This record gives sequence, C-alpha cells and structure tokens, in this order.
Amino acid sequence: MEKTSVKSLDKVVVRFSGDSGDGMQLAGNIFTNVSAGIGNSVSTFPDYPAEIRAPQGSLSGVSGFQVSVGNGVHTPGDQCDVLIAMNPAALKQNYKFLKPGGVIIVDIDSFKDDALKKALYTTDDPIRELGITAQVVEVPVTSMTKAALADSGLDNKAMLKCRNIFALGLVCWLFDRPLESALRHLRNKFAKKPAIYEANAKVINAGYDYGHNIHASVSTYRIETDDVRPGVYTDINGNTATAWGLIMASEKSGRPLFLGSYPITPATDILHELAKRKDLGVKACQMEDEIAGVCSAIGASFSGSLAVTSTSGPGLALKSEGIGLAVMAELPLVVIDVQRGGPSTGLPTKTEQTDLLQALYGRNGESPLAVVAPQSPTDCFNMAFEASRIAIEHMTPVILLSDAFIGNGSSAWRIPEASEFPDIHPHYLPDELHDGWKPYLRDPETLVRYWAIPGTPGLAHRLGGLEKDAVTSAISTDAANHARMTEIRREKIARITRDIPAQEVCFDTPGADTLLVGWGGTYGHLFTAAEELNKAGEKVAFTHFRYINPLPANAAEIFRRFRRVIVAELNCGQFADYLQARFPDVFFHRVNKVEGQPFLVSEIVDKVRNIIKN
Repeated sequence: MEKTSVKSLDKVVVRFSGDSGDGMQLAGNIFTNVSAGIGNSVSTFPDYPAEIRAPQGSLSGVSGFQVSVGNGVHTPGDQCDVLIAMNPAALKQNYKFLKPGGVIIVDIDSFKDDALKKALYTTDDPIRELGITAQVVEVPVTSMTKAALADSGLDNKAMLKCRNIFALGLVCWLFDRPLESALRHLRNKFAKKPAIYEANAKVINAGYDYGHNIHASVSTYRIETDDVRPGVYTDINGNTATAWGLIMASEKSGRPLFLGSYPITPATDILHELAKRKDLGVKACQMEDEIAGVCSAIGASFSGSLAVTSTSGPGLALKSEGIGLAVMAELPLVVIDVQRGGPSTGLPTKTEQTDLLQALYGRNGESPLAVVAPQSPTDCFNMAFEASRIAIEHMTPVILLSDAFIGNGSSAWRIPEASEFPDIHPHYLPDELHDGWKPYLRDPETLVRYWAIPGTPGLAHRLGGLEKDAVTSAISTDAANHARMTEIRREKIARITRDIPAQEVCFDTPGADTLLVGWGGTYGHLFTAAEELNKAGEKVAFTHFRYINPLPANAAEIFRRFRRVIVAELNCGQFADYLQARFPDVFFHRVNKVEGQPFLVSEIVDKVRNIIKN
C-alpha cells in the first residue's frame, strides 16, 4: 500500500453541509465534542437555512456546520480544509468556502439527475461546472450506510437518517479522532432508543473503516493540541452557557431564579435549558407573548427573585414598556437579547449586532440601564453571571447583548469551581434603617435604593410606573422632583463604572499607533485579525468591550493614546456612533458588515490595512 499523505496543522477547519434534514448539526456537534475532549480548542459556526421546510435538495434548504479545532483557535475559520457535501445543492452552496488544496468529500449516491436539476445545475458534471480543482473524494455514503444496516430491521427512511453518522465516522478517521468518544455521545443521544444507537454505532464504524480502505488517495491530518489548564472540559454553546451562568448567579446571590420567556429564534434554547433545571429550584415559564414574558419577570422581581426574560431583537422592542417600568421601579431584571438579522422578522437564523442602539435608547423617557455583551460562547457564562450581579447589587435592569453567532456556536469550556466566582450581595435594607424607611431611600455612595423583600415585617410598600417623590416615595408630579429623580437614575448607572474592571489592550506594543476596537461576539475574528496584522509588521493594538453602558473608566484614556482608532462591528456603525458622541475629540474609523454572517478574518485585515494606507 502507498503511504498515507499526512498534513500536520496547528488548526484545521471542517465544514459539514447537506439538506436541512441530513443531520449536519448533530454530526458537527459530536465531532466538536470529541475534539474538545482530547485537548483541542474548538470554535463552531452552525449555519441554518432561513426557511423552516425548504424543498428537499434545494439550494435554500442547505444546512451547514463549520468547526475549527486545534491549537489557539478563536474563530470557526474563514475557509475549510475539508468540506463534506451530502448532496449537489450542498456542494454548490459551500464549495466557495474551501481552501486551495483542500478536500471535498461528497456522497456520490446523491448526485442523480433529479438532484442536479433541483440544485440548478446545467450539466451532469457538477465538479467541472463549478470549476472545482480541489481533491474530491467520491464516497457512496448512502449505499454503504444501507449495506451496513442490511440486517438491522430498519426501514429505508430510518436507514437514510444514519447517513450523517457514516460521514462522521469517515471524518473521525481523517482526523484521528477516537471512536470511543463519538460512540459515547451517540449512546447519550439515543439512550431511550437502543435500536437506533446500535444502528448508528454500526454506521460510524463502517465510515471509519471505509477511511482505511481509501487511505492511499486522500490526505489525513494531525492536529496540535493546546496546553490546557487542568480541569473538566466540555463543549458548550453560548445559549447553554448563558443559562448556566444565571444558575450560578442564583446560587451566589441566594435569590431564586425565575425566567419568563416567549420562544423566539435564536434565543429559545435558553428557555429550554432552564426548563430542565427544576432540580436546582429554577422556575421557567413559557408565556403567551413577549410582553407577558417581561411582565411575569417583573412580577418575580417585585417578589424578590433573580428575574430574567430572554428574547431576540423583535421581542426586545415589544418588551420596551415593561423594561421602562423596571427602570422607574428600580428593580433588578436581566434581559437577554440574542441578536439576529433585522429589521422586523428579517433574517431569523442569521447573526448581527444591530440591536445596540435599541438596548441603549429604545424606551420612552429617560430610561438609563446597564448594557453588557459576552465575547464568546464560553464568555456567555461569565457575562450572564455579571449581568445578574450588576442587576441585583445596583437595583437596575441589565440588557445582555448576545448574538446568534455565539449563542448557537460553541467552544471548549473548562467547568469552573463555584469558589472561582464571588458572592453576589443583594442590596437589602439594613436593620438599622427599618424605622422610617421609604422605598426610594438610597445608599449615598452608590445611589442604589434598598431592596425590601415583600413579606418582611414592617416593610410594606408600593412601587409602580408613576414618578415618586425622592424623599417621601409618594407619587409626585412636581417638576423639580422629576428632574432630580431623572438625574439620580442616570447617575446611579454611571457609578456602576466603579464596580467593573478596567478596559485592557492586547498587542499594545511600543510604536503602535492604530487601535482596533470591537464589542460582543466579534472578539475571535478581531483578535485573530490583529494577531495577523502584527505578524505582518503593522503594529495594531486591539481592545474589545464587554461593558457597554457604562463604559469602563479608562476608555477615554485608551482612545486618546492612539492616532488612529478603528471600530469594527456587524452593523452600520452603532457602537462607533455611541463612542463618537462620548468622545468627540477622537475620530472613529469604521469597518462594518451587515450580511447576516460573521466577519471573515481576511476582510478585517484588508479593511484595516486600507484605512492605515489611506
């Protein structure tokens, strides 16, 4: 036999693609979990079709899952080393994402005349028609799957559902992934369907064995692993991490967790995850609409819970009046917005950062609140905890701006110990202030009003949406009092700056006169772009914001150190506008993208170089 061609890489990118019913997300998730379990960094990008039930085999029905695994991984990769295409439509939609010299694995059984017509090919030779020069491996996935399951007793439809697992077995061979780990994930997935597990176990082994048989004709890959901190690791997506961060905050604050939510893509998984956690005392209620979702959470906050509502951009708009009530009543409330393409229904399965100004200003009246944004799937845990801490300790609504990219995407995550997170201290009314207490009595240092949990003897009180007197807490329409309360609410949020970490700068080398700025879920792409620019000698510093309102106290000092400041974001310049208004003496250059897709590292590098050059 010929010796296998082996490529050794720091990181490798695989893209699974097929029809929306071909199980690409499952195959990609198992491959990701297996890779994380053997010490690889991972970053994923599930790319769902926008149509719920697009015609089978059509271009609009293609579903993709891209994952980068290896050493120092921060993004799912601009292009893939290996593309798995389960049908002609998947090949046509995804071949452009392949690196030069990459490998395409196709299920040749699916390349029939009718399938080619559905995918709008004009010839019977799709490889030549598309001008593909890559290494193409034609695998009879469908027929090999059926052969492996010939004695399984499954009908034809059930057999075809296992095609993705045959492809997974082949990819596990290609990248030397242990089948034992993949089988464990399959066993957990189909724990209640042992016959289905046995079928998939046969098929994954068949795919792995098929790889051995073709090893002379395709490159294989050895992937470097990270030097990781000891601990228990798992692959986790951003929505699950958000749910778990809220649970940690509930434990650390001693307040019961309540979620009032209405299902909306791409935030629904947070509701699903918390609904499973009755064992931890979580109360999760699926309400009849978005307004009921936020109002039920406000009711829970009135009663002393850590109250949360989750949504996406359209739902945030519907919740705006309720959030204004929480601002006026000065109640702790966490509002999670997993951003998607808009406006209106827009692009429900795609990612954007276009809700920032809505989060900052999208309410009637002067309605200041805190806004934070996680930077990665795993950071969703940290920032959900932090949003809860700020809400409870500063008695304010907090909007957590996640997005579809990090909400659905996943990374390898070291499960933390509870001792690694601080206790959260609810701003309870001290015993010595019980006599003569009024609801808007405040801590003079932070301006935070005290939280009197209903049912506490002697602390009966009434809160609502009408303006209150700053001293007596009675309803007031006095002009001077309204101006005073408005300023107090604004200043209370501004003083949160004292309670958040200073902003840090990466690649801050001597002589760097350009600063690249980002916020939220673009971190991995911007960090990698800055890294590449510095390797090329450009001397570009990088800073990424997780605290949006208020900004860290040293933000102005950082901006004024650089001659050139470039803000990159997945919108038309909302964060840049926000910064420009606050720091008029600094000019903010802009790199923007509004295509429902995350940045490519290469396009950031090119645009930053162009700004520097010009």
